[in-house]
Amino acid sequence: MGVAIRRAGEADREAVNRLLDEGFQHDPVSNWVFPDEEHRRTTHRVLMGAFLDMALAEGYVHVTEDGAACALWMSMPAGAHGDPEGPARFRELVDPGNERVERIARLMDAIHPTDRPHEYLMFIAVKQDVRSQGTGTALIASVLERCDREGLSAYLEASSARSRGLYERLGFTFLGAPVELPDGPHMYPMWREPQGAAS
Repeated sequence: MGVAIRRAGEADREAVNRLLDEGFQHDPVSNWVFPDEEHRRTTHRVLMGAFLDMALAEGYVHVTEDGAACALWMSMPAGAHGDPEGPARFRELVDPGNERVERIARLMDAIHPTDRPHEYLMFIAVKQDVRSQGTGTALIASVLERCDREGLSAYLEASSARSRGLYERLGFTFLGAPVELPDGPHMYPMWREPQGAAS
């Protein structure tokens, strides 16, 4: 049977934020942003909530009907994205004393492709007990199928070599130069051209 997917709204915010927080608490990039475990436990949810609010306001959030998985997307036009002061404001909103919040935002902005419109997968989170069952793939595929129909590309940053491999199976290719976090893990910018568009 297929995975039932719907668009999330403001009423889903608390549940989706909890899912994101739990899903990324031990992610290599989250561990770099919040190296102190206790601080991460209390502040990481604020970071995830800021990204979620951005997606709810300017993009879209998909969630499975059972609440086991969510994906945050933004539709990005061609041309410059964001604002030079955005990362500093983001840091002030999330964790003012943590320069790594601003640093990672600037690094991600610097490598984000701007030459063509695309769908940007910001985050996907799947509950631990249903991972490796195809739920996350189904959640992403629902948008990639639309990309293929409409001739749109897609973009993301994989936060580990393992997740990079998962995205490669969905047609994404590594752009060739990782984002190297200072004294931290690599992130892998990945691009997907539209595939097999129906004639």
